[in-house]
Amino acid sequence: MNKLDADVIIIGAGPSGAVAAAILCRAGRNVLVLEKESFPRFSIGESLLPQSMVYFEEAGMLDIVNEAGFQFKNGAAFRFGEQYAAFDFREKFTAGPGTTFQVQRADFDQLLADRAQQQGADIRYRHEIIGVDFNDQRASVACLDEAGVAQTYTAQFVLDASGFGRVLPRLLELNSPSDFPVRQSLFTHIEDNISCSSYDREKILVTIHPRHRDVWIWLIPFANGRCSVGAVATPELLASYPGEPEQQLRQLIAEDAHLSQLLQRARFDTEVRKIVGYSANVKSLHGQRFALLGNAGEFLDPVFSSGVTVAVKSASIAANLLLRQLAGESVDWQTEFAEPLGQGVDVFRTFVTRWYTHELQDVIFYAEQNDEIKGMISSVLAGYVWDPENPYVAKSERRLKVLAEICRQ
Repeated sequence: MNKLDADVIIIGAGPSGAVAAAILCRAGRNVLVLEKESFPRFSIGESLLPQSMVYFEEAGMLDIVNEAGFQFKNGAAFRFGEQYAAFDFREKFTAGPGTTFQVQRADFDQLLADRAQQQGADIRYRHEIIGVDFNDQRASVACLDEAGVAQTYTAQFVLDASGFGRVLPRLLELNSPSDFPVRQSLFTHIEDNISCSSYDREKILVTIHPRHRDVWIWLIPFANGRCSVGAVATPELLASYPGEPEQQLRQLIAEDAHLSQLLQRARFDTEVRKIVGYSANVKSLHGQRFALLGNAGEFLDPVFSSGVTVAVKSASIAANLLLRQLAGESVDWQTEFAEPLGQGVDVFRTFVTRWYTHELQDVIFYAEQNDEIKGMISSVLAGYVWDPENPYVAKSERRLKVLAEICRQ
């Protein structure tokens, strides 16, 4: 085999790409990261889950995350009319970190990428992937560099961490229809000017629309007096609201008495963006000399902020399998990567599905909460969906259905 440009090429320098690169580099491997955008750049997915802190520590990044001054987060709060429920992630069933942060992703992603670079990753920004080739000898990635010049790089393996760019699913025709209904999201950053003393900035706030229970609005406070705010609804419902995305988002907020009061002095100073049909799936998470990380493989829904956690979990599993494979061991990517990762994703899938059919909402707002069961639910909401000791992980579908029936009685 001719000399390769790297042991591993990673497509994308977001959280999954940075974490995978750092783990590989810390073990002495040569990693080339090709990123389409320039950093810093805007991204959503700002409310992290405590489970993700485990993987930042593994990648040698926990210190910089802890010291960056991001908004401390200890849980999640939910509101539906006058009903309010809060989950403190420190009061959970599963061992592990119970707190994390709410971050502006432009700064956060840059922080992780810089640390991966400090640990040896060769990150090249403004490199757009235009083709790939995988064979028994090598993986080849063709791209246009920052000057628009075509380049080809080779490695033993490729990890696709391109997120919603979904580079390999697009180039290799791996995309598969999601079984989730099509939904649309409107979102932006605002100067929130919240003065309410009872508002808890240490939790994400999820507000259910007063008339449409499958419509919800997130409010994610940052440490600098700003918030991420966004709404999720069907395209058909949003089409019934007149005007541009900002007008539609403002109207949805105005229709909830508590949220409109909370944001009465907010200043909308950033463009309201939209994404339609964001749920995605693939035929396979791996193939000859490649694997898909995080959103490049599958994305469910933003309601439980699972995106970054799934991304860095997949990065950890894949990087450690690659270290074994590059050392000459035989690795079964289906049983050691796709299936273990999918077990946790399926738990999130159950919770997302039951959120939109309202069973989970009934559980969350149940007045007579059992502390032990609430701790188990809290563990899932904190991202610990790979803990087989948690009954709401091991048998999430059946147990959540039974629990919802009890609450509804």
